[in-house]
Amino acid sequence: MKHGLATSVGAALLGALSLAAHPSGQNRNVQVGLCTALKDIDAARTAGFEYLELGTSEIAGLSDADFESAVVHIKQLGLPVPVTNLFLPATLKVTGPEIDPDEQIRYVRKAFTRLSRLGTGIVVFGSGGARRVPDGFSKDDAFKQLVEFGRRIAVEGRSHNITIAVEPLRRQETNIINSAAEGIELVNSIDHPNFQLMIDFYHLASEREDPAIVLRVREHLRHLHMANPQGRVFPLAWDEYDYAPFFANLRKIGYDNRISVEASARDFPTEAPRAISLLRQAFNR
Repeated sequence: MKHGLATSVGAALLGALSLAAHPSGQNRNVQVGLCTALKDIDAARTAGFEYLELGTSEIAGLSDADFESAVVHIKQLGLPVPVTNLFLPATLKVTGPEIDPDEQIRYVRKAFTRLSRLGTGIVVFGSGGARRVPDGFSKDDAFKQLVEFGRRIAVEGRSHNITIAVEPLRRQETNIINSAAEGIELVNSIDHPNFQLMIDFYHLASEREDPAIVLRVREHLRHLHMANPQGRVFPLAWDEYDYAPFFANLRKIGYDNRISVEASARDFPTEAPRAISLLRQAFNR
């Protein structure tokens, strides 16, 4: 009995100490990473980012020798690559009358095989050019093509321990799946655990989508991108934009995965640490 009481008191004390250290009671484990090309990965480490989000199409397009060199460089750097973006080249169409399912799957298998070498677990599916619906082609038919494509690549993803996370993009970048509401419709239609959703705050703000969508998609949200929508630059200050509702909803659902900065910087060495600090604080306000 005394041991059990001591254990309970100890647990309560640890909990109290935790809340004292983090008054909001929120999880501090959200990692901040950088969307970057291979040539800039050393700068990402120096700035203090916790992981790299590389381009899938860049990795897939390397020669075998260059890929092996990249693997060595990344391992020496010591930063993981748990996520990649830029999934499909614009020439690999997944909607319209000229899709080639065999070519699609060859590319995906090559990409996933290489990404599994890097330990990647999530592939962001933006690829606005590849999924853009050609003029005159039925949007309903294009959506069906995306469902069929998603189901096939989800199976491939499962065999490589990779989850595909569809990225809603603003209308200037593509003409299908422009909101998280449309993204979750695609996820539900595909209905496979290896095909889920991500949200890019820049696109959400550009489309003026209500940040409350975060609450609706909570069971399927796997990843985030971040930029200050005013210029798509590094987020540097809490009062530069109305970030509060978005992060309040993320805190409500207990989001504790990752958030990648996908933005340009005027002065990277100075702005990158500020952005990292801001995003860490945003989950604990």
